[in-house]
Amino acid sequence: MFKINPYRPGAGLMPGYIAGREKDITNIEQIFDALIMNIPVQSVIFSGLRGVGKTVLINKLESIAAEKKIFCKHIEIEERNDFISQIAECSQAFLRKVSTIEKFKHLIQKPLDAIKSLIISFNPNDNTFSVSMQERELYTSGNLTQSLTEVFVSIGELGAKTGTPICFFIDEIQYMKQKELGALIAALHRANQLGYPIMIIGAGLPKIYKMLSEEKSYSERLFMYKEIGSLTPDESQKAIEEPAKKFNVRYSKAAVNEIIEITKGYPFFIQQLCQIVYNKMNDHLIDKELVDSSINDFFSILDVGFFKTRYERCSQSDKRFLFAMVKCGELPCTISNVAKNLHKNVNSISTIRAQLINKGIIYPIRYKELDFTVPEFDGFIRRLSEYKQWCKED
Repeated sequence: MFKINPYRPGAGLMPGYIAGREKDITNIEQIFDALIMNIPVQSVIFSGLRGVGKTVLINKLESIAAEKKIFCKHIEIEERNDFISQIAECSQAFLRKVSTIEKFKHLIQKPLDAIKSLIISFNPNDNTFSVSMQERELYTSGNLTQSLTEVFVSIGELGAKTGTPICFFIDEIQYMKQKELGALIAALHRANQLGYPIMIIGAGLPKIYKMLSEEKSYSERLFMYKEIGSLTPDESQKAIEEPAKKFNVRYSKAAVNEIIEITKGYPFFIQQLCQIVYNKMNDHLIDKELVDSSINDFFSILDVGFFKTRYERCSQSDKRFLFAMVKCGELPCTISNVAKNLHKNVNSISTIRAQLINKGIIYPIRYKELDFTVPEFDGFIRRLSEYKQWCKED
């Protein structure tokens, strides 16, 4: 018999109940209201580990922005994608929106000219755009920052004149190229200086703070930073119980406590374990025994679908670096201890360290310390036969 399951583990999938983010949502709603009134606002960057719900949060905020008639577009950065072509497409979408209003059609020429500096062509006869990025020429010309600034200033000015505030939602910021990131910061900074209603809400791994501050010193004033972490026990309880209430399903207190203990309050883990438990349920009460019987399935699914996909992106030298981190026993671990476990000096492992940071597997924390971007990744490593064999041979 088909059973409707209210839990939705997955990358950015909206859960049945968003727990623990109420304050963040309220704060951003107030920022949106200020943006609509053309009151200067800071852009916002959310950071956190994999599985804490950053994408879910910005997707929710995007829906709120749309309801408030803020023009918004979502960009997901990937290692092989070009951010500039994506931001250009979003800007042209804004022009399309404005050009449908007869009294504003004459205003689109200035931002159109700015977008053309990013090698975009426009057919004014049918209001269609086509992207023809000449990336190599653009990047070697040295005009990337200037061109993107002109785009932001011109669409920001148009947004002010038409009463249409703009918000770009950018996920996985840590994958942006440094030149792109620098151009984005400079463009946003200039548009903000001129008082135009344009902002960014971004999300990424913890390394983005360092990336932003290293690229432009004033980025610390340009953005508000908010770290998204695991849920508190009370918040976790709501994430567990609220979706099931719609179907008259209850959890015993012991079951809730067991789920919190196993998942450590990470939203994705809660969704995954509760989905498994709910599928096994035959009554309207979920007890601790049912949770305990689901633990092996939970870790098996995580190992194959969550951890393994990231692990397989690593070369053999990368994997040995990860093994050495886990062998430190406690995370975060120092680079010197990793080098010691690899029987190498610190300088000789710097390239591998940089590669793993760029791949989003690890991130620097505090001074010369490292941790995994994925919660409980060290547990996955310990379960691997490769790691056990490496420890024997070491």
